[in-house]
Amino acid sequence: MGWTDELYQVYELACKDPENGLLPVSHSTANAQIELTIDEKGNFKGASIVNKEDAVTIIPVTEGSGARTSGVCAMPFADKLVYMCGDYTRYVEGKHSDNSTFFSAYMDQLACWKESDYTHPAIVALYEYLQKKTLMEDLVKSGVLKTDPDTGMLQTKVKINGIDQEDAFVRIVVRYKELDKEPRTWLDPSLYESFIHFNSSMMGNEQLCYATGEISPVTYKHPKKIRNSGDSAKLISSNDESGFTYRGRFSDKEEALSVSYEFSQKMHNALKWLIAKQGCSFGSLTLVIWASALAHIPDELSGSAEDDWEDDEYYDSLEGYRSWLRKYIFGYEQRFRNDTKVMIMGLDSASPGRLSVAVYDELQGSDFLHHLQNWHECSAWIRYDSKRKRPVVKSFVLREIVRAAYGTEQNGMLKCDDKLTREQILRLLPCVMNGRALPQDIMQMLYHKASAPLKYEQKYLHSTVLDTACGMYRAYRKGAIPMAYDPNETDRSYLYGCLLAIADKAESDTYEEGDRSKRVTNARRYWSNFAQHPCHTWQIIEERLRPYLDRHKYRSSVEKDIQTVMDRFIPIEFADNSRLSPMYLIGYHHYMSYMYNRNKEEN
Repeated sequence: MGWTDELYQVYELACKDPENGLLPVSHSTANAQIELTIDEKGNFKGASIVNKEDAVTIIPVTEGSGARTSGVCAMPFADKLVYMCGDYTRYVEGKHSDNSTFFSAYMDQLACWKESDYTHPAIVALYEYLQKKTLMEDLVKSGVLKTDPDTGMLQTKVKINGIDQEDAFVRIVVRYKELDKEPRTWLDPSLYESFIHFNSSMMGNEQLCYATGEISPVTYKHPKKIRNSGDSAKLISSNDESGFTYRGRFSDKEEALSVSYEFSQKMHNALKWLIAKQGCSFGSLTLVIWASALAHIPDELSGSAEDDWEDDEYYDSLEGYRSWLRKYIFGYEQRFRNDTKVMIMGLDSASPGRLSVAVYDELQGSDFLHHLQNWHECSAWIRYDSKRKRPVVKSFVLREIVRAAYGTEQNGMLKCDDKLTREQILRLLPCVMNGRALPQDIMQMLYHKASAPLKYEQKYLHSTVLDTACGMYRAYRKGAIPMAYDPNETDRSYLYGCLLAIADKAESDTYEEGDRSKRVTNARRYWSNFAQHPCHTWQIIEERLRPYLDRHKYRSSVEKDIQTVMDRFIPIEFADNSRLSPMYLIGYHHYMSYMYNRNKEEN
């Protein structure tokens, strides 16, 4: 249970700082729609609709209510209207119109807390107010709930922040006489402590905890809402009583797994905190990376690290990128201890109510940083940065790679199916974190996509795919590919790529300025065939280029470029009509950049 122990340690370290937003034990979150305000004597003072941006509310939960899915199981304090309203039946028809069971369960639990040694002024105030059974009436009078003028019942089609009125969740503000007390109960540390002690006093069922090795109250109802406040999937569940889960291994769930309530709470709350703080989602897959002792690590999943790169003279060179990357990684090495570990965890929804650990790995901190640096150095490629309006050297975010390899053009963007995205992200992750080789089938997909420019209406999308294919082929070759044009390179595929670039630019240069983004050159039209049968297809492209060369401003320069490349071919290799390797994409990109840079220098 390595990952559970690591998460438990995260909680123990993070809880030392009360300002970091870590959920207390026996607490969860809910999206509130209504905010009720009372005074400490239980008098109604007002109500309002909660802004959707501020809806996430910390609430106390019992062992049962924290895992509530159906049936009657009241929250200890903030809850839905059906639990809190003694006059619910007067305003609601149909679903749960008789809420007496819900209301009684809620009030009995609240009374038990109020009468305990761990009571709190907010509990007393809320209990006194709800005993009056006027909550629905007060909310209607305040204009928060809308009723039908004829029947006086709640309007069925009215929603509050997307939730039916009768299903709204209520949070409480208590106005105290002492102005230094926190009125927002969901942010009151003293209320947190009050419930933690009360809930602990009510716990029983002491058994051996398999995680800690201690005898303590155990739980078989583990928290949900792990990835977000609306997530109903659980990471640990034991409600299968049909015998299939344990058949042949254990006689009951107690033998299969026994985890203390405190350990479960701390472990789950730590995971929630890490995901909210530094998690990254790809469809239903959520990935989170953290270091032991809460050491700061690079934000690898979102790819935002390179945005901090300073705009200096080395910005468009590989050496400059390497220098920046080494300084960046070295900064993290200085913060790591010798025993620092890095954990990589991926969670996916096996079903709507089940959460599976799709990937989990532990690395030594030094190995993690080494693999990270190596990946970004080997996959770096020079490409146009629309934000900075210039070519820059940078590597690729995992989502970029998947979209380029498997995405399709939709509304001017490359988009990919969520399921396919998470599958490929899981395959790419070990390449970055563990130094594994790039899967060959991903490289092949990029090769085919980059070899089919006519599949994209927007030329810049093909350029994006081409850049990604070049960067990934460079990673596939462990970085053994230069960033710029090499006049001494004699690889057959590379030289054919140079010829394709010359033909593409030469024809495009003869177009009117407004036509360049609309018209398709013969080089692009025959690109796909060229990759499969270069010798035969080059003869076609060269023949169709001649009319454009006749009116080209620098015809002699273009012919010289073609001849220079042709002279470096070994005749038998030029005549080889077999499929080109991905190296031809490198040749195309190199020579195209070389020609544009040469033109700038000449101008």
